[in-house]
Order: sequence, then C-alpha cells, then structure tokens
Amino acid sequence: MDAATSRRILVVEDDPDIGRLVALQLGELGCECRLVADGLLALEQALAGRWDLVILDVMLPRMDGLEICRRLRAAQSTTPVLMLTAKSSELDRVLGLELGADDYLIKPFAFSELLARVGALLRRGTASAVQPATALRLGDLEVDLISRKAHRAGERLDLTAKEFNLLSLLLRRRGQILSRTTLAEQVWDMNFDSDTNVVEVAVRRLRAKLDDPFPAKLLHTVRGMGYVLEERAS
Repeated sequence: MDAATSRRILVVEDDPDIGRLVALQLGELGCECRLVADGLLALEQALAGRWDLVILDVMLPRMDGLEICRRLRAAQSTTPVLMLTAKSSELDRVLGLELGADDYLIKPFAFSELLARVGALLRRGTASAVQPATALRLGDLEVDLISRKAHRAGERLDLTAKEFNLLSLLLRRRGQILSRTTLAEQVWDMNFDSDTNVVEVAVRRLRAKLDDPFPAKLLHTVRGMGYVLEERAS
C-alpha cells in the first residue's frame, strides 16, 4: 500500500490486543504509528502533533471517540478520521459521520479491509485538502450533515432518514463503486442477503428524488458491482 509509506498515524484504541495488532501491521507497511488508549490523551496528541490519519475507536476511557472527533473539527483540524465502531452501534456511526469522521469500520473487521480504508483516506489527503466535514458537495448537490438537509440546484430534497444516510455515504465516497453488501452493512447494519431487495428499493427511491427531476444524473448503477455517485459527461 504505497499511500501508507512513511505516514504518521495515531491509533486510538483501548483494547490492547486490537491496538497493538493495528499498529504492528501498519508499521510493517512503513507507517509511523503511535498507540493511545485514553480519550483525553488522544485528543491532546491529535491536536499537538502532525498526523496523516487518526484511527479512532468510539468507546474510550475519559472521553469517547465521538467527542474527540467533534473537538478535532471544532479546532479546525482537517486530519482524516477513521472511526472503529461496534456492529450494533448504527447511531454511533451516523453521529460519527455527522461530527466529521471521514469513514468508519465495523468491528470485527478483516485487516485487508482496514488497509483498503486507510489507503483510500491517505490518498485522498495527499490529493487535496479534506473537504469540510459538515458540508459535502458534488456539482449542484449540497448536503449538510449537521442539519441533515440535502439540496440540489437550490431545491430541498425530501429524504427519509435512511435515504439521507445512504446519500451521505455515497457522497463521502464519491467516485467509488459501493457494493450492495457494503451499503447493506453500513446503512442498514445488516448482513447482506441476496434474497432481499432492500438496497435496490432504497436506491430507486433515492434516485427518484435525487436525479429524476434534474437533467444531470449523479447516482449510477455499475452492473454486477454496485453503485457510484459521480458527475459524468452527458
């Protein structure tokens, strides 16, 4: 993973086994990792040092990861944040994104998936400054993660909570093809079942509000792979 070479990563995890494994594996790839298990100390370290990425667990002693993320963004820190959350904590994941996290990973996770997320965030940070986490834009689409409102060409999109979460995830990872499995796990907190069409129905309903009233389409189906949110030449 070339993007990880010689990068400084703050790993905030109070489970010593998980923390050491993450730091060890990333260190073997050339990253300089510092492991912190305490929330208050993690905030101090995150604000005091120059980090290319913060890997941040939600459940921490003295200060939880959500509050750390909020304070980092309040201090105008643009360091990418990858949050680690329990599988059952959908609310934590939604709040984390609203408070400025760039991505999240559900425990237990495969290390290959962690590497993919870390690499993507490091490449994004290299290519350009991190976009303000509370407001996301793509073309004439604007999404405010704090007020949970979405507008396109100045018109308010009347989205359900799940539709907003789906759109936010697609927008945060714009240009990336997201599989039905990924969407099911991260938006609905469910293991993907090939017999269910919940993802397809939600995408169809979102597309009806996001794209159908407008000439330029943003939400695209990639046959056999999933969905991607991006601008395309007409």
